[in-house]
Amino acid sequence: MYNLTFANSGFLFLLLLLIPLVVWYVLKHNIIKPSIRVSASEHISQLGNTWKVKMRHSTFVLRVLALVFLILVLARPQSINNLHSETSEGIDIVMALDLSSSMLARDFRPDRLEAAKDVAIEFISGRPSDRIGLTVFSAESFTQCPLTIDHAVLINMLKDLKSGMLEDGTAIGLGLATAISRLKESEAKSKVIILLTDGVNNRGSIAPVTAAEIAKTFGIRVYTVGVGTRGTAPYPVETPFGIQFQDMKVEIDEAMLTDIAKLTDGKYFRATNNEKLRNIYKEIDKLEKSKIEVSEYTKRKEEYLWFALIAAFFLAIELLFRFTILRTLP
Repeated sequence: MYNLTFANSGFLFLLLLLIPLVVWYVLKHNIIKPSIRVSASEHISQLGNTWKVKMRHSTFVLRVLALVFLILVLARPQSINNLHSETSEGIDIVMALDLSSSMLARDFRPDRLEAAKDVAIEFISGRPSDRIGLTVFSAESFTQCPLTIDHAVLINMLKDLKSGMLEDGTAIGLGLATAISRLKESEAKSKVIILLTDGVNNRGSIAPVTAAEIAKTFGIRVYTVGVGTRGTAPYPVETPFGIQFQDMKVEIDEAMLTDIAKLTDGKYFRATNNEKLRNIYKEIDKLEKSKIEVSEYTKRKEEYLWFALIAAFFLAIELLFRFTILRTLP
């Protein structure tokens, strides 16, 4: 933002001296009445005020304006641009999302998977300074999007996720290991995994706690989120008549998810509905805030040249008028 200031502001008091100069000029022209002797005056009264008469004070006005700008030059006008730069200590985050068929349960609106995707998109949109990646798992696991600052691409990939993309099952340890592989080479000050699942580990060759120990070795903090209401929920079941929903008991290995979080200095959360899931992501967002250092500096630029040119312009016009069209007899 640009502002105008004066390095030698004390010179601005010289502008007060122009007040008595103006008063002197006014009094002078009120007291002194020029006269000329003519043989007959009957025709003089008919002349009226010509344009030269109307401009007789212009030379004085131009001189005063020139003095004003010369005083401003002495005061050293400067433009000031206050700038600031932000340095963000970024956080690398990988979201590990369960895609097993149970994520289609209808205890969330419209189902667990869509609710998880919607809240994840809100979370990503609120962290423009961080690199975020996405891995998915069911019976197997893969990276949907590596760490990126291009969150538009990440969100589009997240929207494309569907249950059934992978063989069905819940390999939590394998899903966590895949997320770790995306972060182990990271040089970020803080490395985080948000692992969301709705079941019990029943597939995969890597035990979840073993994967958590690997995460701890690489300094990766894991936040685990168990998704599912308490009691029973309508699960999708394949029948001869297509997919039907049947109420089944919700089973989440909370003890295992808590151990993963504790081992990596993270935290375990249980989401039983859409609003609680949204609040969990808000809490994680607060726990993992990027540190931003703001440095401010001021850039000054001398602006006296423009004021000097304006003063010279007024002086030149005043001299031009005085010795040409407004020239007076001695």
